[in-house]
Amino acid sequence: SDPQMQKSFWFISGQTPGGLSAGRLLFKGISVTLTVAVGAYALSTLIGLVFGIMRSSSNPFFYNLASLYVELIRGIPMLVLLLYVAFALTPLFVILLNSLGIPITTREIPNEVRAMVALALGYGAFSAEIFRAGIQSVEYGQHEAARALGMGYFQTMRFVVLPQAIRRILPALGNDFISMVKDSSLVAILGVQDLTQLTRLYYSGNFLYMQSLTMLAFMYLILVVLLTRLVRLMEARLHRAYAR
Repeated sequence: SDPQMQKSFWFISGQTPGGLSAGRLLFKGISVTLTVAVGAYALSTLIGLVFGIMRSSSNPFFYNLASLYVELIRGIPMLVLLLYVAFALTPLFVILLNSLGIPITTREIPNEVRAMVALALGYGAFSAEIFRAGIQSVEYGQHEAARALGMGYFQTMRFVVLPQAIRRILPALGNDFISMVKDSSLVAILGVQDLTQLTRLYYSGNFLYMQSLTMLAFMYLILVVLLTRLVRLMEARLHRAYAR
């Protein structure tokens, strides 16, 4: 009911009352936050799966390579990793592409993409440990039984080990997703127009710190609560599917 809080909400969410009445559902701040979080989480899950399998491998090369990645990334703060990927690795990547005959400039790589890659690399190390724990929690006798049936290593992982491991680690993966949504606020340092950046722009112009930051905290809380309920529904559905 407070006019200042209403203005804070419309600005931070990236929507306008006029646009809403005209049917233009922009909500740019919310959409950018969710896009960065979902994109980074999908990529981090893929990275975690690959390195988690490598960490569970008996091959010393794959094991040591995955261990190096996990220990290295987990020792770097997320904000430092975000800046490093955005301003150090991205120019190197552009130079590599140019050397391969692909003409591209650093400015052509959006900050949203840089942010997603940085968050994915950071969370991929933690996801790798989650997948490793899930894979190792499956009894080794099931590996041997699959091999006795003529399955190869990748067939054993795909049809026997990973379905059981994912069921056990789903709560941990869900918690990582919730943390990813909250840590996506760090991308504001790159100027990405997410909820946090829009809040900074809003209170820097009118000095309404209390209203702006209260609304920002409330919006993140609502997002996290809704996503937590979604994760719980997925867990319940998966448990019912395995109980049949």
